Amino acid sequence: MTQNTPVSAVVFDIGNVLIRWQPEELYDQWIGKKRREEMFAAVDLHFMNELIDRGGDFRQVIYDTAEQHQEFRDEIRWWHDRWLKLASPAIDLSVATLRALRARNTPVFALSNFGIDPFAVGEAAYGFLTEFDRRYISGHMGVTKPNAQIYQMLEEDCGIVPSALLFTDDRQENIDAAARRGWQTHHFTTARNWADELIARDLIKESDL
Repeated sequence: MTQNTPVSAVVFDIGNVLIRWQPEELYDQWIGKKRREEMFAAVDLHFMNELIDRGGDFRQVIYDTAEQHQEFRDEIRWWHDRWLKLASPAIDLSVATLRALRARNTPVFALSNFGIDPFAVGEAAYGFLTEFDRRYISGHMGVTKPNAQIYQMLEEDCGIVPSALLFTDDRQENIDAAARRGWQTHHFTTARNWADELIARDLIKESDL
């Protein structure tokens, strides 16, 4: 929905907005759905990933978790060893929206729950991760979405009033936290819907994509 306040910067989440992140589907391919379900029921892998997103050591957190669950030791280690396969592919239309905004001189920021080392790996593989005007990566900040502190840190750093920030994220709780601070928001469901939102706001045009 178009807001009254002009947008001064567009803020992108990364996982499932610019890069696909569906670990369960990859593990289904690697070990079969039944064993994957057993592993995810026995091991809180998303909490493990949360520790990394807060700044925990990428390899150590995963390998320590693997040692605690010997029956799934090798598969848990894949979260580290095959990470780039888990974080793929790029969502091309979303990348095109980022570049279209930049071409029209609209600042673009990243605000993402992302570990320090995984982000470095992703940056080397996906050049568009270097193209943001500002990057707010949770591993470096020591706090993750939807904690209000991470949104406040972004506001204080960039100096833009909350109502002039437009934020897209695939997780509703992250969107809701931004909205409570007065940000404009778009719940990301598909790259096409996001592109259409930006077009409707006259921030980009279809011919830019």
